[in-house]
Amino acid sequence: MATTVETADGRQTKSVTFVDVEHVVIRFAGDSGDGMQLTGSQFTSTTAQVGNDLSTFPDYPSEIRAPSGTLYGVSGFQLHFGSTTIHTPGDKFDTLVAMNPAALKVNLKHVREGGNIFVNTDSFDAKNLKLAKYDENPLENDSLKGYQVYPVPMTTLTVKALEELGLSMREMTRSKNFFALGLLYWFYNRPLDSTMAWIKEKFGKNQKVMQANEKALQAGHNFGEITQIFNVRFNVHAAKLPAGTYRNITGNEATALGMVAAAIKAKLPGFLGSYPITPASEILHELSHLARFNFRTFQAEDEIAGICTALGASFGGALAFTSTSGPGMALKQEALGLALMVELPLVIVNVQRGGPSTGLPTKPEQSDLWQAALGRNGEAPVPVIAANSPAHCFTMVFEAARLALKYMTPVILLTDGYIANGSEPWHLPTEDELPDISIPFAQNPENFQPYARNEFNSRPWAVPGMPGFEHRIGGLEKQHNTGNVSHDPANHQFMVEMRAKKVADIAKDVPEQTVFGPEQADLLVLGWGGTYGPIRAAVERLIGAGKSVAHAQVKYLNPFPRNLEAVMRRYKRILIPENNLGQLAYMIRANYPIEVISYPKVQGLPFTPAEIEAKANDILSSM
Repeated sequence: MATTVETADGRQTKSVTFVDVEHVVIRFAGDSGDGMQLTGSQFTSTTAQVGNDLSTFPDYPSEIRAPSGTLYGVSGFQLHFGSTTIHTPGDKFDTLVAMNPAALKVNLKHVREGGNIFVNTDSFDAKNLKLAKYDENPLENDSLKGYQVYPVPMTTLTVKALEELGLSMREMTRSKNFFALGLLYWFYNRPLDSTMAWIKEKFGKNQKVMQANEKALQAGHNFGEITQIFNVRFNVHAAKLPAGTYRNITGNEATALGMVAAAIKAKLPGFLGSYPITPASEILHELSHLARFNFRTFQAEDEIAGICTALGASFGGALAFTSTSGPGMALKQEALGLALMVELPLVIVNVQRGGPSTGLPTKPEQSDLWQAALGRNGEAPVPVIAANSPAHCFTMVFEAARLALKYMTPVILLTDGYIANGSEPWHLPTEDELPDISIPFAQNPENFQPYARNEFNSRPWAVPGMPGFEHRIGGLEKQHNTGNVSHDPANHQFMVEMRAKKVADIAKDVPEQTVFGPEQADLLVLGWGGTYGPIRAAVERLIGAGKSVAHAQVKYLNPFPRNLEAVMRRYKRILIPENNLGQLAYMIRANYPIEVISYPKVQGLPFTPAEIEAKANDILSSM
C-alpha cells in the first residue's frame, strides 16, 4: 500500500509503501546518558498496547555514566516484536538506531544484511570517530554499502524544534532520544498517544521539560512524515494471543507481584528483608509500593542483615523473602544454613549476574547453580528452582513459597539479569486461579514437640505468642522431636538424613518433566533458566526444517523431576547450552549414568537462537 504526503509548502510530495512483516528486531544504542533504556522501554510499552507479542533485552555498562563516546560506554536496548509468538529478543537486528559512532561500531556486526541503520550524523565528528577507533567516517565510505542507511541530524533537528522554549543547549540536546523515538514510531506505524501520556505524567511538574520531550517526539514523527529519504514503512499486526488481560512485565516486577500473591494466598503477612544489589534491586523497589497488601519491606544495612531479618519474620509467622545476586548470596549462606537447621519457611531469590566477585554487575549469567545447590557448610540440601522467562518469575516465586511453607524449608529461586530486566506480555491470572497455599500453625499445645514430623517430614510451625508452644531454636543440632540441643552421634545421623529426605521427597510433589517436540529423537536440547527462549526458538526452527530435535527445560534443579532420567534416555544425544562452564551438565552426570554434550557461554550475553541452532546442526551432521 502506498501513501502520498504533501509538505507544508504545498509543492513536494512523496510516495511511501507500507510493508507487512511478521516480526522485527530493533536495537536502540548510544551513550549511557543518551536515554536508550528509556527510549526502548517506551517503544516496548507502546508495542505491547498495540497487541504484539514481544521480548526485550536491556544491555548497559556497569558504570552509572560510562565515558561518553567510548566503545565500552555503549548502552543498548533490544526489542523483538511480532504478530507471531516471540521467544527471544532476536538474532540479527532489522533496525539499528545508532546515536554515535561507538554505538554503530559495537552493534554493526549484529545487523542483518540489508537491514536499516538510523544514525545521528551530528555525533559523527572527529572526536567521537577517534573514541570509536574509526580511521575514517563510515558514513563517507563503502563500509555500510550492504545496509539501508538513514543519516539524520537528530541533535540539530531536536534543537531546532525546541529553540522557542528558552532552554539551554544541554537541556535541548537531552531530548534527542525522544526525536529518535518519534521517528521510529513513524517508521513502524506506532501511535504516539501512550508516550505522550507518559511524558505528561512523568514531567508534569516541570512544564518546560515536558514540552521539550513532547515537541521532540512529535518532531521526530513529523520528520519521517515529510522528509524525502524514506520510501517504505512497516506494519507489524497484533499477535493472536489467548483471550484475557495482559500487561508488559519485567522479571523483577513479576517476582515482586508473585511474592505479594503468595502472601495473600498463604493468608499471611508478607515480608522482604533485602539489601540493594544489581540486578535484583527492582524487586525491593517494586514491593516498597505495595504495603497496602499487608506486605512489608525492609532495606537492611547489608546482605547478612537482609536474610536474618527475613528469617526473624518467618519465626514470627510471616511469609518471608530475601532477594539478592551472586555476591550477596555468598554472604547469605551462613544464615541460609541456619534457616535450614531451624526448619523455617523462607524464599531466597538470586537474580544471577556475571561473576566471580563483583564480576559483570549488569550482564547476565547462570553461574550460581552450584552455589545454590551446594554452597553451604555441612550436609545442607535446599530445594532449588528456576524461572524461564520474565512472566514465569511470577509463577516460580509463588511455587517457591508453596514449597517453603509445605515442607518448612528455605527454597532458592534462581532468575538472572537477562529475564529480570527483560520484559514480555503477561497474562494476568485471577485470584481464584491461584491455589490456596496456606498451612495451619501448630494446633495442639499438649505435649507439643517442635521437631515432630508430619507426612511430609515437616515440623509444626509455632510462632511467638502462642501459649503452650514455647520452644528453642538455634544453629546447634536438635534432638529429634524435642528440639533440644543434642550432640548424640546417632541423633545427628538421623537428623541429617531426615532433612535430606525431606528435600529429596519434594520430587514426588512437583510436575514431571515435559518435552516440546517428539517423544523420541536424535537430539534433546536440555536447558534451565533464561536459556528457555533461545532454545525454544532454535528447536522450532530445527523442527520446521525437518530435523529430529526436541526441547526440555528443567524448572526443578534440586531435586530433579522424578522422571528426568527416563526422559533423557529416549534421545540419542543430549545438548545442554548454559551461560556458565557447564554446571547443569556436571550435575546431570553426577546424578545419572548419562553422557551429555555441554555447550558453555560466559560472555555476559545470552545465547541467540542462531547459536544453538548451529550447534545442534553440527551434532546432527556428525551422527
